[in-house]
Amino acid sequence: MRALVMEELRKPLVVREMPDPECADDGVVIKVEANGVCRSDWHAWQGDWDWIGITLPLPHVLGHEFSGIIEEVGKNVKNFKKGDRVIAPFTVGDGTCPYCQSGHHNICSNIQLLGFSTWGGYGRYTAVPNADLNLVHLPESISFVEAAGMGCRFMTAFHGITDQADVKGGEWVAVHGCGGVGLSAIQIASALGANVIAVDIGEDKLELARQLGAVATVNAKETNPVEAVREITKGGAHVSVDALGIKQTCQAAISGLRKRGRHLQIGLTTREEHGMIPVPIDFIVQAEIQLVGSLGMQPSRYPNMLGMVESGKLRPGALVTKTISLDEVPNIFEEMSTFQNLGVTVVNKWDAKVSVEK
Repeated sequence: MRALVMEELRKPLVVREMPDPECADDGVVIKVEANGVCRSDWHAWQGDWDWIGITLPLPHVLGHEFSGIIEEVGKNVKNFKKGDRVIAPFTVGDGTCPYCQSGHHNICSNIQLLGFSTWGGYGRYTAVPNADLNLVHLPESISFVEAAGMGCRFMTAFHGITDQADVKGGEWVAVHGCGGVGLSAIQIASALGANVIAVDIGEDKLELARQLGAVATVNAKETNPVEAVREITKGGAHVSVDALGIKQTCQAAISGLRKRGRHLQIGLTTREEHGMIPVPIDFIVQAEIQLVGSLGMQPSRYPNMLGMVESGKLRPGALVTKTISLDEVPNIFEEMSTFQNLGVTVVNKWDAKVSVEK
């Protein structure tokens, strides 16, 4: 198969002919029709996250935001057949641990991460284990490109906003960092009836945030974001979201909360933070602030999200700003190094080399 291969950390990825994946008895092989270029891929390319146990043997095929058509089905799979349109959470549970058995497959004790534990969607074909447990049928009305835009960032934001932070209509929600997951959180919280403030240092990202539902924006390069959020909300946000995972966004997000506010941490750190960020503990104690983390989303929550997409309440396709060929992915990685990229970029061409702006 044609695949984009990481052969060395921080060196340009290269297109190679690689072996097709094998189909496990309980798994499927998917012909990838679209795959999102996610910042998590960039982190892996940088060599981040060894402090949380993620180290990739090289060469490796990344890609965890994929959608496609089932090409091959293992003999023990009951709920899927060849030709089915599917989408997969990047967190794969085994179904046997206490967390899976209580419905939290996304934090399985024996978790596999598609595109990290396995070869992923930068290959024309990819394999998904434990398909009956982890795979999700994709409705005909949702395109593969739109589905790829939901593969990690959107579904992570959905679980974080709806389940973990329990955002309610009328609440003030401040989202710090308007990359793919931050923009997803803005659209989802707005759809739930929240008043969303977008915080970033790029005017292009803030403009897209307004288009996706933000009622106010703060350029943190020009204005103190904590003071601005407190002024806009008349006392602080009910919910803050750190969608980036760096010290500046995490600290500003927490400090901009009102008493009994909830902070949602979605962004993971870089090598600079190495998993550790100082937080205002005394303020957290005195204001009874709640801190909650969020990782991916379990398959059982997909029907709720997909139903909102089918009804038009959520529009993940609005975050997709560019579709590209496999050969163009290295350019996007370079843009991510300096935060140049806007919205979500999706690979949907395995041979052509021409990108399409949306």
